[in-house]
Amino acid sequence: MAALEELILARLDDDKAQDVIFIDLKGKSAVADGLIVASGRSHRHVGAMADHLLRALKEEGYGRCRVEGMPHCDWVLIDTGDVIIHLFRPEVRSFYNIEKIWSVDSPHRTAAV
Repeated sequence: MAALEELILARLDDDKAQDVIFIDLKGKSAVADGLIVASGRSHRHVGAMADHLLRALKEEGYGRCRVEGMPHCDWVLIDTGDVIIHLFRPEVRSFYNIEKIWSVDSPHRTAAV
């Protein structure tokens, strides 16, 4: 696992993200090398996780991230270029079911697609 992926997963773990999965896209997609999906307990939790993650990325030299969804914090997407992070409130995550798009069965499983 690359340093960027490890940084993101460690930050999400520190922030008590729920049901975190990593999907390895290396050699499978031109969009990114990896996809990380996680849930927060509330709008505030999702927003705080996104804010902390963006700060950590900037401190480590990954400061040019694109961010969508911060005002509402139902679904925040952070695109680092190499890794795309989706942070959801649980009910929004189950509605969009990103894992199913990538054929990942369990939210607890780390999968290679």
